[in-house]
Amino acid sequence: NGVICVQPCSPPFHGETSFVCEDRKWQMFTDACASLDVQSLFQHCTSCLVVAVASFAFCSLIFSSLFSSLQRISEPDFSCIIPDILSSLAIPGNIADIVELLKKISLLLSENVSRGKMQSYSRIANHILNSSIISNWAFVRDRNASSILLDSVNLFAGKLLLRNGSESIQEHFISTKGYSVHKNTSGKSFDFSMEFNNTGNITGHIVIPEEELLKLPTTSKAISIAFPTLGAIIETSRLDPAFVNGMVLSVSLPEELRHILLTFEKVNKLENVEAQCVAWHSAERRWDNRACTMKSDNISSVVCICKHHPWTFRSFSILMSPTTLRNAVLDYITRVGLGLSIFSLVLCLIIEAVVWHHVTKTEITYMRHFCLVNIATSLLIADVLFILAAIVHNTALNYQLCVAATFFLHFFYLALFFWMFTLGLLILYGLLLIFFKITRSVFIVTAFSIGYGCPLVISILTVAITEPKNGYLRSGACWLNWYETKALLAFVVPALSIIVVNVVVVVVVVVKTGRSSVGEGCKSQDLSNMIRISKNIALLTPLLGLTWGFGLATVVDSCSLAFHVTFALLNAFQGFFILLFGTLLDRKTREALRMNCFSSKRKCSLAK
Repeated sequence: NGVICVQPCSPPFHGETSFVCEDRKWQMFTDACASLDVQSLFQHCTSCLVVAVASFAFCSLIFSSLFSSLQRISEPDFSCIIPDILSSLAIPGNIADIVELLKKISLLLSENVSRGKMQSYSRIANHILNSSIISNWAFVRDRNASSILLDSVNLFAGKLLLRNGSESIQEHFISTKGYSVHKNTSGKSFDFSMEFNNTGNITGHIVIPEEELLKLPTTSKAISIAFPTLGAIIETSRLDPAFVNGMVLSVSLPEELRHILLTFEKVNKLENVEAQCVAWHSAERRWDNRACTMKSDNISSVVCICKHHPWTFRSFSILMSPTTLRNAVLDYITRVGLGLSIFSLVLCLIIEAVVWHHVTKTEITYMRHFCLVNIATSLLIADVLFILAAIVHNTALNYQLCVAATFFLHFFYLALFFWMFTLGLLILYGLLLIFFKITRSVFIVTAFSIGYGCPLVISILTVAITEPKNGYLRSGACWLNWYETKALLAFVVPALSIIVVNVVVVVVVVVKTGRSSVGEGCKSQDLSNMIRISKNIALLTPLLGLTWGFGLATVVDSCSLAFHVTFALLNAFQGFFILLFGTLLDRKTREALRMNCFSSKRKCSLAK
């Protein structure tokens, strides 16, 4: 598994095809077989320009009055290469070459884009945007090819010259419109209705609000491009299961215009999934929901308010996730559970502070309560950070703040697990190493090294390795990335490993405490053993983090509401369980509380 085999293409194609071994079968990985030669096409495309410019330089010395006419001649419309491109097969290798050609045209030949040039450019792009060849994009070698195409079209269309204040160029799978705008314009809109596939059309609508147009100092131009199939093409090169559910709408606006209103018709009109307004981040090449907010959402369409930035956010769409559980029960459980958990953990720490001197007289009880306090502290901080991370994400605050929130959230959740691991080791020490004693100072150093040292190393390495490649955060939340860089493994692997170890600890406890004395086999003794075993399991399950094991069920069946509700119930209320089983049901803690209450009453009576 994972081995890659490369084979050359059969004539008349040039290039190579690579295959990857999966489940003992060769599966196509990339296909770079092509019949086009992008270099010769580009040279052929620019030859007219070179001849025209040379003619212009010679003639302008003699007839300066011919300047304007020769300037028009020197603007090629690329029509000479269109027959070769449209007659070529839209196979992955040719798609890659056409994307490269369009990129070069955009970078080198995008000055004074006339209607003819834009029409030729659109016809070339339309050839590889056809809905019938979307699946071929999955085998293009450069996974960023669709993003490069989007940026190239946006750059070229942004230089379009407007005749008589407006322009409209329509192809089946790409449409470009432009208008002159000024501060006295009473709001400007772009309407698109385009073919998505053989089943019908989808629509898109862009509005520049009147209050935005008032910011314009002079007359400017506004260009918009619609792509009905590009969203589906982008999906083929991404591992994220959330998919585009409408057309992609791009805009080229003056810098003064920052906010626009967009309406997207949904491709899949389903009720049980959540739509999300997003912008394409050109630098990071990913969908980013921080630039948009949703104004309204119904079964057929979504209205978004988005922030336009000329170098970062120029293209917009809507996403939907087929595995998103849109259920108010989960939200309610999470909110109530987190609130109760935070309150319980604060109460737990207060009780521990009150009874500390009474319950830490022996070495083993000191170590147990020391672990309990750090578990409660780590979970309390993690719960608070969980809420802050949600606020940071929902209010679309800056990227660095989201990175910081994710780093500390990752660190304290790991600290929670490593302190539960330390408690598990302490239980094994108390049961198995009866005659081996460790001093309090050695225990504190070892516990801090495990409880906070290991999480700190893992958290720093994770952000240091993934953040330079913009792969630390996932799209749509302030949390670790999964689909692109697998950064989430830096949490999942340690957490699951600790859960497995702590399950072994619980098994050892059950075996050691469940043994009957020799000769004792009566039913009452068996019942007593069962009660004792059940009590031990109930006490240790939240303290050792075994409830997190239910998270595996949500991975196996991510659409099951029952699994999600069970997982949310057990983990949102973990702070309450720690207070109940770790503090309130502990006999010595209860006795210390009674003694403290009795002492307080006695002091009060003496004072009176």
